[in-house]
Amino acid sequence: MSLKQNPDSKQKESWPIFKSLVALLLFVLCLWGAQWQYQRGVDRHERNTVIKERITQQSIGLDQVPNLSSTAQSYEWRIVRALGEFDKDQQILLRNRYFEGKYGFQVLTLFRVTTGEKFWVDRGWVQAGETALTKPSIPSLPLGQVEIEGRVRLDSSLPRGAFFAISSSGEGIVSKLNAQSQLETEKYYIDLISGSLPQLTPDVPAQLPELSDGPHMAYALQWLFFSGLIIYGRILIRRTR
Repeated sequence: MSLKQNPDSKQKESWPIFKSLVALLLFVLCLWGAQWQYQRGVDRHERNTVIKERITQQSIGLDQVPNLSSTAQSYEWRIVRALGEFDKDQQILLRNRYFEGKYGFQVLTLFRVTTGEKFWVDRGWVQAGETALTKPSIPSLPLGQVEIEGRVRLDSSLPRGAFFAISSSGEGIVSKLNAQSQLETEKYYIDLISGSLPQLTPDVPAQLPELSDGPHMAYALQWLFFSGLIIYGRILIRRTR
């Protein structure tokens, strides 16, 4: 007497534990990705809130902020005023900078304050010359004492690029520049906005970062959706066996 196999019987699943472990690992990775994107969104929102608040505050004199180098984190993006002179012999160009699709440079010049401090000032963007051998047109500097107004920036947050004679590395650009030129400047720099003379106002001042919250929250939801798909897919495979 022969036995007939029941056509409704289900085939036993192969490697069920291994498949479940892989699904669990992918599920955990998706949750980690969701948390990572969520935290990036929170951090960016907090940063944008701080920037928006500080750039709208009334400007303050540099002499009103003692030891700014040690408290620069609390004053970054605040607009300050400083009285002093530009050092024409200490000027550098930050290359690989673009504005509205045009190639150019950021101009940084040393500024010496009447009270003794000295720091770098980002005087804005200038367009590159027609050829690599053509010098860019850089606005001239006034002689004598002037007052400038600009945003406080940290050394580590300098715009990315490479100085002509300075190779980039993980350390702050200002720190590396000071080491090579044997200068000791403050740990912050200034994004120039305006000055006591019209020629000090940059045609293209240093740009603020994008102040939108970005797509991080949407990405976090996507990762959560993927984690749900993994669990659903694992259950579906298990039931069809």
